[in-house]
Amino acid sequence: MADTDFNPDSVNLTAIVDQDGDIRDIICFLNAGDNDYNGQLGARVSALFVILVISSAATLFPVLATRVRRLRIPLYVYLFARYFGSGVIIATAFIHLLDPAYEEIGPASCVGLTSGWAEYTWPPALALTSAMLIFLLDFLAEYYVERKYKLAHVEVEGTITSDPTVPHTHHGHQGLHSADQDGPIPPLNQKPEEHSHASSDKFASSDNLDVEELKHLDGESKESAMGFESQIAAFLILEFGVIFHSVIIGLNLGVVGDEFKTLYPVIVFHQAFEGLGIGARLSVIPFPKRFKWMPWALCLAYGLTTPIAIAIGLGVRTTYNSGSFTANVVSGVLDAISAGILIYTGFVEMIARDFLFNPHRTQDKKRLTFMLVSLYLGIIIMALLGKWA
Repeated sequence: MADTDFNPDSVNLTAIVDQDGDIRDIICFLNAGDNDYNGQLGARVSALFVILVISSAATLFPVLATRVRRLRIPLYVYLFARYFGSGVIIATAFIHLLDPAYEEIGPASCVGLTSGWAEYTWPPALALTSAMLIFLLDFLAEYYVERKYKLAHVEVEGTITSDPTVPHTHHGHQGLHSADQDGPIPPLNQKPEEHSHASSDKFASSDNLDVEELKHLDGESKESAMGFESQIAAFLILEFGVIFHSVIIGLNLGVVGDEFKTLYPVIVFHQAFEGLGIGARLSVIPFPKRFKWMPWALCLAYGLTTPIAIAIGLGVRTTYNSGSFTANVVSGVLDAISAGILIYTGFVEMIARDFLFNPHRTQDKKRLTFMLVSLYLGIIIMALLGKWA
């Protein structure tokens, strides 16, 4: 039974052949009803341009801070944007993606009570699958870089002896994959902790992002090439997951009814905060000169996604029903997959690599505290926005 054929005044629950279809359509009807569009076309068109400008600006800010040095962005402004954005990505995964996936295809939804959807709890299964696939891709990228550049993790003889003729630890891939806060990879004859303290002292003495500390983002060195190759695939998947979510948000904003007045400002903040998360991750990837256009193109891609989706939503504003069976399946599956992507990226690519496994993590207690507060603030604010969007 097609969604458009459902008649709530004529329901047959006795015919076994149609029972699944009837139950499905009854629940979908009760959950959402028909198309909710109620006018306000001018305000919806304005949302397209407002979100385009604000989300693009938020995404570009961390990238501008690290790549346009003459702007002299204050250090703590950049740190706030970067770690606030990391918190936003994690909250988005759980509150704005995984929870809606349960509502769309979970056990209590009109999809989850019928047919094969009722046989299993699909939202966490899809999120788990996508997270593990991202891990596999991330590992294969890391393994490829290590093999290509012949990186060695630890030379045991160099670790247990002081013989200067024995090679010590080589540059590990971890230092290249980590979001480096304190500067370039230390020389081979310098211990990471020595570099960390020296660099931290130097960095702490400046109120602005310093050219020396960011030079690992430029140039054609082997370290830059390795960092790019090991990080770009994971980032592209992160943006892919966020863009899926942005498409659904844009469609809904174009067709939603009385909720539009509340959703409009909430989604503006929502997209700006997500943009900070995208820009924060993008700002620490060392792009080779031949790909110097890429960070700007990726920022633009995110900024354009929601406005384009809003425009599409406006085009189908009188016919699109976000509560239909098909719409629930599509958005639920995409939300669950995107949730897995953002969960892995948020915890592994952002938090773990920045705070736990970064050999160049700052030793400045004030700056560490500020980074953690920014991270948790991003999580809390984005989680609260989940009450409305």
